[in-house]
Amino acid sequence: MIPPYLLQEMAQLTGEHVVLVLVSMAIAVAAGFPLGVLLTRRAALRTPLLGFANVMQTIPSLALFGFLIPIPFIGGIGKRTAIVALVLYALLPILRNTLAGILGVDSAVRESAIAMGMTGRQLLWQVELPLAAPTILAGVRIATVTTIGTATIAAAIGGGGLGVFIFRGIASVDTTQILAGAIPAALLALLSDGGFSWIERRVSVS
Repeated sequence: MIPPYLLQEMAQLTGEHVVLVLVSMAIAVAAGFPLGVLLTRRAALRTPLLGFANVMQTIPSLALFGFLIPIPFIGGIGKRTAIVALVLYALLPILRNTLAGILGVDSAVRESAIAMGMTGRQLLWQVELPLAAPTILAGVRIATVTTIGTATIAAAIGGGGLGVFIFRGIASVDTTQILAGAIPAALLALLSDGGFSWIERRVSVS
């Protein structure tokens, strides 16, 4: 049985966790989506940008948080550093799926649109993006689920969220507190995955 005081704190930390993930994902999508579109038009940029995003993915999360702390303006202890790290982790699936989705549009469809007199902007918004939407959404789904899990590490640098319970529980060998952080985080990940999967199916049908 979870004590009432723990339930109240769980609600508060879950709210912090959700805000941390939403802010990080909003920035990641705002940066990653246009960059992914740019990569479809500028092949020379694909290797360096995707390489950078790949490198960010290979760095262990706790180490990346630590690397960012001493960097001026974006570093330090707290939510700001955690958000920067989470954005860097979320970039790769968004970039890769945006690129793959647009490049995966049938060349015959693209050529037909050009033959009809569509401009580059019209081709992108009226043909390529609607057809690539399921793939792009899959990238956002993967990034969101991953970010929910990675955000638990943010507590190590004062970023708050459900990781506070997990770190506190590990330090005090308290299974109840570990579960109080792990279970809501897992539920958030499952809900996000299910929600995005439903949206993907709706977009695919339409």
